[in-house]
Amino acid sequence: MAMHLARERERPVVWINGDAELTTSDLVGEYAEKERITEHDKYIHNVVKSKNIVRDRWVDNPLTLAVREGATLVYNEFSRTKPVANNVLLSVFEEGVLELPGQRGESRYVDVHPDFRAVLTSNSVEYAGVHEPQDALLDRLVGIYMDFYDYDTEVKIIRSHVADASPDRIEFIVRLMAELRERLDIEVGTRAAIMAVEGLSPVDDADKSAVASICVDVLASKLAHHSEVRGLRDDVEAAIEEVERWN
Repeated sequence: MAMHLARERERPVVWINGDAELTTSDLVGEYAEKERITEHDKYIHNVVKSKNIVRDRWVDNPLTLAVREGATLVYNEFSRTKPVANNVLLSVFEEGVLELPGQRGESRYVDVHPDFRAVLTSNSVEYAGVHEPQDALLDRLVGIYMDFYDYDTEVKIIRSHVADASPDRIEFIVRLMAELRERLDIEVGTRAAIMAVEGLSPVDDADKSAVASICVDVLASKLAHHSEVRGLRDDVEAAIEEVERWN
């Protein structure tokens, strides 16, 4: 959805992946290169003076590029970055000015281009590796909560990934995953449904046991201990019976 919104604007797109090691410099830029300048003085025809000047050269990073050029910034998983690094976004969104820590003089400040826009994405706070964003940043954002897809949309998505699967099998797996979302404490996303349908592809006539085994294999990676697999299988088999009862 973030990339779709960015493309709809028909402006250049700048991409950033959030990470716990990302710093403010990684976002805005830093003195990361050396620039060598050579000067030759021939003021007197038979005397030549040479002077080499080596100085640090500032290199813009993605946020600064997007702000200068009026691009659409897609900041993926922004909450994986430590909040202190994201503080640089506050003045961008509120005052329309980007401050470049480390720069000197008038070049320390960059006016935000009027066409600049930002789309930030994040998993829920309870996901591993996700930091709780500061309220000051959240106050400057419009939040769109993305729930699971509706039935028809999820069927279309899976069909686009596993084109050779039968419509009946895709529809059954979508209903099964919806039932499991109600029963399990783990997240059961659309990727799990795609993987389950792909896993069943070699099986012409999948019985209840085959379906249960594939679904357990797909979802078991979310469990903390091997001892929980038996309980997962029981829940999957109960969900299969429930879906079959309503079909």
